[in-house]
Amino acid sequence: MPARYRADHIGSFLRPAELLQARSAKVTAVELRRLEDKHILEVLERQKQLDFKIFTDGELRRINFMSDFNEAVEGIDESDNLLRAWQASASGTGTQAARVPGIVVGKIKQTRRLTEHEFAFTKQHSPGDVKVTLPTANQFPAIYYKKGISDKIYPTYSDFLQDIVPIIKTEIQAVVNQGAQYVQIDAPRYSYYIDPKWRGYIKNEMGLDPEQALDEAIRVDNACLEGAQRSGVILAIHLCRGNNRSQWYAEGGYDAIAEKLFGQLNVDTFLLEYESERAGSFEPLRFVPRGKTVVLGLVSSKLPEMESLDDLARRIDDASRYVPLENLAISPQCGFASTMEGNLLTEEQQWQKLKLVVDTARKVWGSI
Repeated sequence: MPARYRADHIGSFLRPAELLQARSAKVTAVELRRLEDKHILEVLERQKQLDFKIFTDGELRRINFMSDFNEAVEGIDESDNLLRAWQASASGTGTQAARVPGIVVGKIKQTRRLTEHEFAFTKQHSPGDVKVTLPTANQFPAIYYKKGISDKIYPTYSDFLQDIVPIIKTEIQAVVNQGAQYVQIDAPRYSYYIDPKWRGYIKNEMGLDPEQALDEAIRVDNACLEGAQRSGVILAIHLCRGNNRSQWYAEGGYDAIAEKLFGQLNVDTFLLEYESERAGSFEPLRFVPRGKTVVLGLVSSKLPEMESLDDLARRIDDASRYVPLENLAISPQCGFASTMEGNLLTEEQQWQKLKLVVDTARKVWGSI
């Protein structure tokens, strides 16, 4: 089946200064909601002006791309966080430290829906089809599990993971039943299996066999997606190498996981990062099953410099050696603000980048 949306995006947009200031000032919940509504209406309108056919609320209500999970469950302590090293994107050298947003300290118990408060407003006001973004269940064990604390509650990573699966699965089914046309699972943890240093972390720090852990991750994502397939609904996964203040944490092509991942994940669409040499070649795309869509993340959401439309069109042509052109689309490689602080470019540069996505889609396919 041909790609439904030729021009796509990952879903998160830079937070307007007014919204960031309000969060910093800890305004009342009512005032914060008013400002969120105001700016979500504006980002919906900007997407419409650019002629996108798929819309999100920009994740403007979230602290980060996975904060809905923290806010919807008990058992996470956000005061005792781990430091994680990130690569500095602009120069390609050096590292910076960022805090992991939680540690599991008790049995995970769901207290509310993850995205109900987001989706109702977006669906009501969206000019077109709505995309809902959710974190993969696999996101949490690798970063929220602290030995000496978490293992007193969950003896193994897998035990913790199994309590997350029904929460994500139920949320996916809920938004599909409520009319979402596109559900995107954001899955940075697969990058652990493509970067040798993170494969070493899985083996030496987590005490797991990387291949067995990869098999489990695929089973878990498939379990979360089970029962959500509907006519007219796209189920997609975004494979990320990290995105925090224009930094990343993993490098490497998809070669090490392509055959297993593309062949076994029960999704319709793969959103893949291909904006830099860090991402490797298009050759692993040969394992994508016929009929599935690949959204090529060719435009950097990390750097302000504009890509060349002609270069983007050439790269899409290169990728079509492995996936038919009718099954390809284009997007930025990641969101512009996986955390509310956002990447190091301006809102206007963000919208220029998104316009470039639309313009490239028109040039290559004649439509968006």
